[in-house]
Amino acid sequence: MKQSSANPLPAEPVPHTHSASVVSALATLDAEQAGLAALREALTGRLGVAFEVAVATIQNSTGRVVVTGMGKSGHVARKIAATLASTGTPAHYVHPAEASHGDLGMITADDVIVALSWSGETVELRDLVEYSRRFDVPLIAFTSNGESALASSASVVLTLPVAQEACPLGLAPTTSTVMQLALGDALAVALLQSRGFTALDFRQLHPGGKLGASLKFVRDVMRAGEQVPLARRGALMGEVLVEMSAKGLGCVGVVDEEGRLAGIVTDGDLRRHMSNDLPTRKVEEIMTAAPKTVRPDQLASEALNVLNSKKITALFVVDAARPVGVLHIHDLLLTGLA
Repeated sequence: MKQSSANPLPAEPVPHTHSASVVSALATLDAEQAGLAALREALTGRLGVAFEVAVATIQNSTGRVVVTGMGKSGHVARKIAATLASTGTPAHYVHPAEASHGDLGMITADDVIVALSWSGETVELRDLVEYSRRFDVPLIAFTSNGESALASSASVVLTLPVAQEACPLGLAPTTSTVMQLALGDALAVALLQSRGFTALDFRQLHPGGKLGASLKFVRDVMRAGEQVPLARRGALMGEVLVEMSAKGLGCVGVVDEEGRLAGIVTDGDLRRHMSNDLPTRKVEEIMTAAPKTVRPDQLASEALNVLNSKKITALFVVDAARPVGVLHIHDLLLTGLA
């Protein structure tokens, strides 16, 4: 019998069998996610109370935050110090072993020490802890053992919940370091918010790279003065074409009798009005009225969003409705932002 020409039923989906490596990776993420969930839960209770005290202790200090730790905790401590410093809380890392050989001199009575030790029994921290007690330097402990030597000497104890390491041997610090890092990030962000740290403050500490470029102001990037292509209302298009060619930005701003921006002429406007009599027509017949503009005090990243959303290549920069500059997409490319 002839089979039906109708489409056959879709085949059953073939289940994907993960390799052993992917299975291991998923198990690692599950373990670390469970650790973060436990940390979050702890912050709603006693850990949250201690966390508030830790934030207040750092806020009330007049010195720096000295972050320390040994081994993997030391690597996490370095990152926490860097995050604190980049978000408005002066901080630096001190290696606990080097502290015993002179680097204790980096710590003053005005500072706050943040010490990381999962067990709370790290031998290398002993001299640093004793130094903090001798000179009454506040000590904030990150540890999972609230009864440890470190915890007993600390001013504030942030006791992290015990969680299973992702390492199948239960030996390599994995989940524990993720939890320490997350708590350090939470501390930095809480301090940032409590201080009212803004994007302008952030810019002062991040002048380089794409991040620094995104925090530049329009006034830092725009072309100004004689570089700005302008024409008066009533000008003939022949004059406008000369100005457009001379400035090489593919646009000309049109200003009224009081110097306010009334419109813009772009390459697109020229194509739409191309005719033999174009040079003798008045600019207001060709221009696009009420063009999109930006202010000099806006972030360059905001201007880039406008350029992208409007699918244009240039924006006039106005102050009190008067053009003070022009921003071209090429200028943003040169800064590394676009």
